[in-house]
Amino acid sequence: MKYVRLRRILLATIALPAVAFVVSALAIVWDGLNDKLGIANVGIVLGNKVETNGFPSPRLQARLDKTIELYKQGFFSEIIVSGSVGREGYDEAKVMKRYLAQRGIPEKHIYVDSDGKTTYLTAKNAQRIMREKHWQSAFVISQYFHISRTKLALKKFGISPLYSAHADFFEFRDGYSTVREVIGFYAYLLRGYD
Repeated sequence: MKYVRLRRILLATIALPAVAFVVSALAIVWDGLNDKLGIANVGIVLGNKVETNGFPSPRLQARLDKTIELYKQGFFSEIIVSGSVGREGYDEAKVMKRYLAQRGIPEKHIYVDSDGKTTYLTAKNAQRIMREKHWQSAFVISQYFHISRTKLALKKFGISPLYSAHADFFEFRDGYSTVREVIGFYAYLLRGYD
């Protein structure tokens, strides 16, 4: 009898966190794939890898193409591009600005944040830029699995309302990225914000 009870306790100890993890991952995917469209002061597009030739990676290009689409549809009139210098030696934010400008977005409407090494720093820097410009609402553009954590970080910095859209790019490693985002989301939920 004791053995059966111990086994049930052990199974519950393993099963409950596993179920919570899966439910969290599904919630993150659901939130990211269900775009929340609305008119905002500024679009915030998060950086990603720049190829060794200086061009955006397919994942980053998809984010930028989605940004162009939303800009042209009038969802926002200003854009913050946020990133940092990657292993390849390129400033992601500057590459992003160049890509957008070459496709018809006026440079005066693109604000470069080259210190957006993490989602937290992107949110913190966006808050500063938005305060300077007296903007309140923002529109997040990233991969679907990254939307929830980005919105959480922006909300923690007092940015509201928030809208979002995911880039139309999917690849096999999205599974790994989603698992990572579950951990990242709860880490951001618990961290301090200044």
